Amino acid sequence: MKHKISILFYVKSSKTTKTGLLPIYQRITVNGTRIELSTSRFIEKSKWNTSAGKMKGTSEETRTINSYLDILKGKVYEAEKWLIINDIEINAQTFKNKLLGIEEKQRKIIPIFTDHNKRMKELIGKEFSINTYKKYETTLTHTKDFLKHQYNLTDISIKQIDIAFINDFDFYLRNTKNCNNNSTIKYIRNFGKIIKQCYVNGWLVKDPLLNYNGKTREVERVYLTSQEIETLLNKEFKIKRLETVRDFFLFSCFTGLAYIDVYNLTQSNIIIGIDGEKWISTHRQKTESASKIPILPVTQMIIDKYEDHPQSNNENKLLPIMSNQKMNAYLKEIADVCEIEKELTFHIARHTFATTVTLTNGVPIESVSKMLGHKSLRTTQHYAKVLDKKVSEDMQILRDKFSTTMPLHKAK
Repeated sequence: MKHKISILFYVKSSKTTKTGLLPIYQRITVNGTRIELSTSRFIEKSKWNTSAGKMKGTSEETRTINSYLDILKGKVYEAEKWLIINDIEINAQTFKNKLLGIEEKQRKIIPIFTDHNKRMKELIGKEFSINTYKKYETTLTHTKDFLKHQYNLTDISIKQIDIAFINDFDFYLRNTKNCNNNSTIKYIRNFGKIIKQCYVNGWLVKDPLLNYNGKTREVERVYLTSQEIETLLNKEFKIKRLETVRDFFLFSCFTGLAYIDVYNLTQSNIIIGIDGEKWISTHRQKTESASKIPILPVTQMIIDKYEDHPQSNNENKLLPIMSNQKMNAYLKEIADVCEIEKELTFHIARHTFATTVTLTNGVPIESVSKMLGHKSLRTTQHYAKVLDKKVSEDMQILRDKFSTTMPLHKAK
C-alpha cells in the first residue's frame, strides 16, 4: 500500500515555560494524519529557525540539539522500514505505537480458531448443526497438524499467513492427509472463514485467500431407482432395527428432508396446506430456508406407524429417529439384505426425492427446488443434469436396439 510521510520540527508558543523557553515538537504526518510528539528539548524563541526547522547558530548547544533532532528523524525512517518489513499497515496509529515502543498485540491463529469453534458450539441448534461444528473442529486439527509438519510450530501469527501458506496447506491436505479435491477445498474454505474474520476485524491488511484458486469438482449424485425403492418398500425384515431404519430412510425419500431436519420434526410441523391436505412445514437447519412438502401416502403411513412410539411421545418427536451415524451403519446392512449395489447413506434419500420421486415424474424443477429448501434454482439443476445423463444412457440402449433391428437401406 502506498503511503506518504513528512517530518517537521517546530516550537510551540502556547506552551512557553515560566522562564520563557519554548518546547520543541516533532510533527509526523502519515497519509494526511498528524502525530505530534514532544522532543523534551527547550530553547529561546530567538534561537529557532522556523523555515529550516532547527536551531540557529554554531554553538555547542545548537550542535547538540540539532544532532538530537536528526536522531529523532532517523528513528522515523527506521520505524517506516520496520513496518514495511513486517507487512504492517502504515498509518498514524501504527507509526505512533512503533515510535513510542507500544507493542502491537500478537494475534495467533490457533486461539482465534479455537474461540470461533467455542462460539459455534454454543450456537448448535440455533445457527449451526453439530455436523458443521465437527467439520470446523476437524479443520482446526488439520491446521495444528500442518503447523507442526511444515514449521515445527504449535502456533503462528496471523500476519505470517499469506497465499504461499494457503497453497502449502492445500498441498499438505492432498498429499499428507490424502484428502480428495472437494474435501481439501472445504477445509481451506473453513480456514478461510477464520482469516476473513481477522481481516474484517482490522487485524490483517488484506485477505490472503483472495488469490486462492481452489475449485470443487461436481460429484456424481447417487440416488435410488424406482425399482430399488419398490424393493425397500416390499422387503420384510426379521430384525426390527433394520425395519425402523428402512422406514425413516423412505420417509426422507418421499419428503426430501435431510437427516437433521427429520430429526427436528414434531407434530407441530404437520399443517393443512393450501389444497386442504396435510403438509410438512419446516425450516432447513443448514440454510435456514423454508420447506413445505405435501405428505404423500408412503410418508403418512410411516407417520401413523410411529405415532404412539414411546420415544416420539417422550421427546415430542414426529419420528423416534436415532443418530445419523447409526442410521448410516444400518443402511449398509439394508443394502446388503436388499441386494442394492449402492453404498446407502441417509443423504441419498434426499437425492432420490429430487430425482426418482419428483423430477422423473414430471414435477417442475421450480416446485422441487422450493420443497428442497434450495436458495437458488442452480442448486436444484444439478439433479436435472443427473436425469439428463440417465436419459442419454436409456436412449443409447434404444439407438443400439434400432441400429440392429431396423437397418436403413441407402437410396438408389
